[in-house]
Amino acid sequence: MQHNQSNMRSLPEPAESPFLLVNVDAYKRWRDSKLAAFPAHIDDIKIAVADLANPTPTELARISGVIKRANLAVYMSPPRADDADGKSERRALQAFLDRFGLVSVERHRSAEKDGFVAIEVSDAAAKRGFIPYTTRPLNWHTDGYYNPPESAIRAMLLHCVRAAVVGGENALLDPEIAYIRLRDANPLWVAALMRPDAMTIPESVEEDGSVRPVSVGPVFAVDEFDGSLRMRYTARGRSIAWRDDKDTRGAVAFLEQLLKEGSEPLIFRVRLAPGEGLICNNVLHTRTAFDDGGSSSRLILRARFATRISTRSFLSATSA
Repeated sequence: MQHNQSNMRSLPEPAESPFLLVNVDAYKRWRDSKLAAFPAHIDDIKIAVADLANPTPTELARISGVIKRANLAVYMSPPRADDADGKSERRALQAFLDRFGLVSVERHRSAEKDGFVAIEVSDAAAKRGFIPYTTRPLNWHTDGYYNPPESAIRAMLLHCVRAAVVGGENALLDPEIAYIRLRDANPLWVAALMRPDAMTIPESVEEDGSVRPVSVGPVFAVDEFDGSLRMRYTARGRSIAWRDDKDTRGAVAFLEQLLKEGSEPLIFRVRLAPGEGLICNNVLHTRTAFDDGGSSSRLILRARFATRISTRSFLSATSA
């Protein structure tokens, strides 16, 4: 996978963007269409793929159709029994991701040469002390929420090589659904979370002495490249600062309640099995705690990208 943003093209902001509060009619049309088309059940977002390295036009079109409706899809491919370290799976995943235009892989400090990060229990220096590399649960977040807006993560993949014996379930929510719920409840809350200083992640000093600078930015933003909605969020309670005003506090409290168990019917829950994966436009997600039971440890391959998933070339191939 390449480390560049050459396939990103700056587009003018749509005059009738449904995500701008002044465009009330455009929002209502988009909202009604979005909710009417949204998948109703977890099975509606799962697509079987016989060979990740060579997905068929029909398989690609089905995945693209689901992503267009929900910004995420779960694919199911046969696990490779002789691939305990995931090497051949990585090569297949690269071919799979290329089909969706995902080549601008993030230069993450824990990434290997091919751009994948191994999410597993680890005491490696670059991973020590970070919750993703433990068995502990992960709270609601979008990936890269600590990145500055100019380094936003727009798409990501999580692929299961080995599953835990118990636990390790993900909950998933399309950020556009969160936006709808928030705007319908109080448009002023959306305005607050669109402020450029809505959420601040303080400076962090790493074990090697390097410094991750303070990151200040909005929660919701209209993407400058294609007019899509971008979300940057974490439900963490420490090492985060919210803008101190009534509307921001109200918006944060609303999101916390929305993301509680049982509060939002359009949250999907899935426990990835070997060969299965999530491909998405950086949706909200969590992970439950897990237990490997003394066997080989849970291994998830992750890749993150500066561009969104390209679906246009597949949708005309066949019906989703």
